[in-house]
Amino acid sequence: MTVSFRGVIPPVVLARHEDRSLDAASNERNLNRIIDAGVDGLFILGSSGEGVFCTPGERLDVIEHTMRVVDGRVPVLVGCIDTQTQRVIEHVQVAEQAGAAAVVVTAPFYALGGPEQVEEHFRLIHAATSLPVFAYDIPVCVHVKLAPDMLLRLGQEGVIAGVKDSSGNDVVFRLLVQANEAAGRPLVLLTGHEVVVDGAYLGGADGAVPGLANVDPEGYVRQWKAAEAGDWDTVKKEQDRLATLMRVAMTATSLSGFGAGVGGFKAALTLLGVFASAQMPHPVAQLQAEEIETIRGVLLDTGLL
Repeated sequence: MTVSFRGVIPPVVLARHEDRSLDAASNERNLNRIIDAGVDGLFILGSSGEGVFCTPGERLDVIEHTMRVVDGRVPVLVGCIDTQTQRVIEHVQVAEQAGAAAVVVTAPFYALGGPEQVEEHFRLIHAATSLPVFAYDIPVCVHVKLAPDMLLRLGQEGVIAGVKDSSGNDVVFRLLVQANEAAGRPLVLLTGHEVVVDGAYLGGADGAVPGLANVDPEGYVRQWKAAEAGDWDTVKKEQDRLATLMRVAMTATSLSGFGAGVGGFKAALTLLGVFASAQMPHPVAQLQAEEIETIRGVLLDTGLL
């Protein structure tokens, strides 16, 4: 790899108008705000970025718009998430042609075939592109937990460049970090778990991909810089505040899962004046007015409003 993928790489939340079409102006504000905070990269069309909700035309619009706005200021990782290998490869080819720095790929899903097919999936994607491939471990969505021994083997063989871990299993992630260290660090290991980033850094993670960094990118950048400097008191202080801020994604009662979490991020971004709307993709509803008022209180409590 010629590009560094260490540090804070937010998974960019996607703005939509009230009619659910893409809101280019709001998305541009968000991209510039995150970059200006000093992040080390961007991850688009992941879970927070609605990659699996977007039509092919929307995916292309998001990629091309992002590349124009970013204009080489930071590396852009593109989520290429689909049910089976050939569909993923088509997404990868589009991302490569658009100038992506890397692609992020889950295990195949819908027609599940066991660990051998999962490994072959990553090998075929690697063979189809010159871009670094990051394995996206998110079993809550794809119903497959990527095995640490497989990930390490694929890293040692150069099939994957790293792992974006959103498994929620911090014990297994810590063991993967240890095994990766012992093997000479063939993998870049990034945590996607917003509220325990401090522990991941202390254990040796290479960075974070926190959805909450859409709401407070400066906080995660300060935390990363403190970790790099070995200032663990500041790392913990920032994490404690960010853990409180994460309540924006946990307050909803009318929705659960993606709708509550990403919907909370969008509501916060609307209250902060970054997004014009907190609209979600079909069939997901927006948060209700009383839930948004609770989020306003969280932003006030944490000093963002």
